[in-house]
Amino acid sequence: MLKRFKTMVLAGCLAVSTASFAGYEAHPRAQILIDDLKADGFEESYIRDVLGRAKYQQSIIDAISRPAERRLNWGEYRAIFIEQRRINQAIQFWKEHKETLLRAEEVYGVPPEIVLAIMGVETRFGRITGNYRVLDALSTLGFDYPKRADFFLGQLGDYFRLARQEGVEPGVLKGSYAGAMGYGQFIPSSFLAYAVDFDGDQQRDIWGNPVDAIGSVANYFARHGWRAGEPIVSDVLLNGSVDSEWFNQGLKPELTLGEWRRRGVIAKSEVADDQLATLMRMSSDQGDQYLLGLHNFYVITRYNHSRLYANAVRELSEAIRLEINKG
Repeated sequence: MLKRFKTMVLAGCLAVSTASFAGYEAHPRAQILIDDLKADGFEESYIRDVLGRAKYQQSIIDAISRPAERRLNWGEYRAIFIEQRRINQAIQFWKEHKETLLRAEEVYGVPPEIVLAIMGVETRFGRITGNYRVLDALSTLGFDYPKRADFFLGQLGDYFRLARQEGVEPGVLKGSYAGAMGYGQFIPSSFLAYAVDFDGDQQRDIWGNPVDAIGSVANYFARHGWRAGEPIVSDVLLNGSVDSEWFNQGLKPELTLGEWRRRGVIAKSEVADDQLATLMRMSSDQGDQYLLGLHNFYVITRYNHSRLYANAVRELSEAIRLEINKG
């Protein structure tokens, strides 16, 4: 896909006149980005030209203002991702890319079912990668979403760097409303830090090359401290009265299992007492589920800072592993 991008529009098929619509090159905050990128060797005229082609998208503001992680309880969220069609798609992808997934596990220590679950949750294995131009998404959020403008302006700068490194035209690549891209939905800073050329063709193509995408997701988890062979969560036995304020206090585990046990929260899994854990209550219309999130659960939340997301990845990975073992 990147080779095709390189033959497109590099010379000007996207050279749309900025007079035809209001671009972002004259936005009051544009100079912040320009100064940052000029320090990295970008020409100001080029930066302004690209920003002049970026378009505001109200639908992006609408989407980021109502993410599913904030609107749904665990039961509602689970129903979206833990379903047979997604599991079937995972097994098909496994059959097609088994060798690469096993090589990624050997190199990075991350099991295939975790990589598969991430790709399944994020894009249904490349089927739904987003239809927004990344340039529009990051410009809209960087300039017109004050709540997180600094973060997304930084991502826009990294997107310029990504495009230069990979030799692509900034107006071509598409992704999610938040500027996430490819099979694994990497934002630009994650691409620069964790994307890998896993097939040795001198390109990091997470958009059209599942080999690079697999290696990149596995590398992301390895770099965030995934511990091979360790559990992700433990079911718990609540012994006596448990303070409601102990639940869902944070994603990062702070107390050891021994400390939780002394509070009356007993892990059912055989995990060392010195393992750190966070206590979670996952609510649904059918009742509450209580879990202790362990180190690897926290690692999953580094991909998306949501306990609902991490638990969906965990459950989907377990369902995928069961199907793989059947085969």
